Amino acid sequence: MAPSIIQQTLIDRAAISDVIIAYARAVDTRDWDLFLSLFTERVFLDFRSFDPSVHYEVDATELLAMSRRAEAFDATQHISANHAHSIEGDRAICTSYMQAAHFLTRPDGNHSCILYGQYSHSLIRTERSWKIDRYSLAVWAQQGEPRVFEWAGYM
Repeated sequence: MAPSIIQQTLIDRAAISDVIIAYARAVDTRDWDLFLSLFTERVFLDFRSFDPSVHYEVDATELLAMSRRAEAFDATQHISANHAHSIEGDRAICTSYMQAAHFLTRPDGNHSCILYGQYSHSLIRTERSWKIDRYSLAVWAQQGEPRVFEWAGYM
C-alpha cells in the first residue's frame, strides 16, 4: 500500500532534513565521500553575504575542492536547526537557521569565528534520495575573530 499524502510528506521532510544534517556532518568530520553523495552534478551557490564573489554554478567536484579548504581549520562545527520545508513534487526547499563555528590555533593563541544566519537548500528527488542542487548562505551576524578565514587560506 502506498503512503498517504500526509505520510509521504512526513517521509520527505525527514529525508530532506537528513540530507541537510549530513551536509554539516560531512564538512565537520571531513567525510568527503558523504559530502559528494549529497549533491547533484552541478550546484548553484549563493554565498554573497559571506563572500560577494560566490554567486555561480559549479561542478560538484569543484564544490568539493572549495569545501575541503575547511581542512585548514583545527575544527569546525556546523549546526542546522529549525528546518522549514516546502515540497512540490520532486522539488523541495529547506530553509534553516545555521551556526558555523571555525577554530584555529596559531602561535599567538586559539582563535575562533562563529557565523550565524540562514541556509536555504534547494533539492531534487532522484531515484535513490534527495540531492542538493542549489544552496545559499545568509550571514546575519558573526562573533569572534573574522581573520581566521584569511589565516586558514579560506578566502
